[in-house]
Amino acid sequence: MGSILWVGIGGFIGAVLRHLTSDVVQRMSGGHPFPYGTLAVNAIGCLIIGLLAGLAEGRALFTPESRAMVFVGVLGAFTTFSTFSYETSTFFRDGQTFAGLLNIGAQLALGLAAVWVGSVLSRLV
Repeated sequence: MGSILWVGIGGFIGAVLRHLTSDVVQRMSGGHPFPYGTLAVNAIGCLIIGLLAGLAEGRALFTPESRAMVFVGVLGAFTTFSTFSYETSTFFRDGQTFAGLLNIGAQLALGLAAVWVGSVLSRLV
């Protein structure tokens, strides 16, 4: 039961951070309809999970409870793949094929690159 509580606390933190981060980035885009906020959150989340996973594997920094809180709770609530999927399907539904394909490519490329960079950074820390 303890890990469920930690996941819930982490989820609260991750959801709040996601909302704040996405909102700030989207406002910085000048009201552009492309989901820059979601793209930023996914890239940041992928970078952090790559970094922390590398540190966790190499240095055993997490207890099972803290790992559940951070990886499942905080990062699970922070990253927004479901939002990405919804926004992409909306582009396609509205006939904005290029925007939909651009969103898929940007999310995938930036996410994979960020996980790799995070993993590399974990070896330097």
